[in-house]
Amino acid sequence: MAVSPPSHRPLNRRLISRTSALTLAVASTVLCAGPAVASDADTGGAKPTVVLVHGAFADASGWNGVVERLQHQGYKVVAPPNPLRGVLSDSTYVASILKSIDGPIVLAGHSYGGAVISQAAAGNPNVKALVYVSAFMPDVGENPATLSTKFTGSDLGPALRPVPYTDGTTSGTDLYIQNDKFHAVFAADLPESQTRLMAVEQRPVAQAGFGQNATKAAWKTIPSWFIVARNDKAIAPDLERFEAKRAKSHTIEIDSSHVAMMSHPDIVTKQIREAATATARSGGSSALAETGTRTKALAGLGGLAGVALLAGTALVLNGRKRQQAED
Repeated sequence: MAVSPPSHRPLNRRLISRTSALTLAVASTVLCAGPAVASDADTGGAKPTVVLVHGAFADASGWNGVVERLQHQGYKVVAPPNPLRGVLSDSTYVASILKSIDGPIVLAGHSYGGAVISQAAAGNPNVKALVYVSAFMPDVGENPATLSTKFTGSDLGPALRPVPYTDGTTSGTDLYIQNDKFHAVFAADLPESQTRLMAVEQRPVAQAGFGQNATKAAWKTIPSWFIVARNDKAIAPDLERFEAKRAKSHTIEIDSSHVAMMSHPDIVTKQIREAATATARSGGSSALAETGTRTKALAGLGGLAGVALLAGTALVLNGRKRQQAED
């Protein structure tokens, strides 16, 4: 009696089917999880001190949500008052605070605070990363006032209210945001009940100081991270994009008003933590971004998903070749 040879066809098809399913499952899991962000424990580096510098028309309480999250994750945080008298004097003041901190520092600035940290961090080897949150990021010879006119999209200028001041020694003009325009220009994605209080309690910036030219630009040598607020009406989003690209910052964009650290504290905290872990992982010498943006089409797959897809494809093709040979 003739014995029929064993049929491999069904087995190979099942193998291909199972391999494809497994590959897709692994890739899907990685895609859903997103790219992993290493913790400080993973990198073996000590947590840096995070210094948060507020901008004009605000105070350090704007960082409250970020401070709470960073402290919960074990970071030491310092959120000093920004005098708002001028880029040069304010940065000198912040630089003196930085010098009092031992160990590595991640320095973050919001709005006008970005111009301050760019100047204050220069020459301080402890500052390992700069984080800009919908901020000014001037080069040497630039100032926030002139940068504001570089792109359209800001409604801040017409909303300002100049108020003369004197302290008995000096006199000048302070700039406030008109109370009835504060919500729309500064914080449109916060409740109006909250922005009414913020408008009344806002801290002005000195008009003359707002126009002071930067003499240093620490972002040229210190790795930077940038959060672009797409719905910003105080600083034009296109200006933020220009600054981030010029500085080769690791950049993300979010649907936020000017006060991203208040309306999106989780995202801002994550970006600060990413800067901290990146510098810890590299021993404090994280490189500038190559393209000026962190987002790339293939990067979303993640390393593991990419490997899984390639490996699965190879198995499927090999299975098909064997099937064709048997046929």
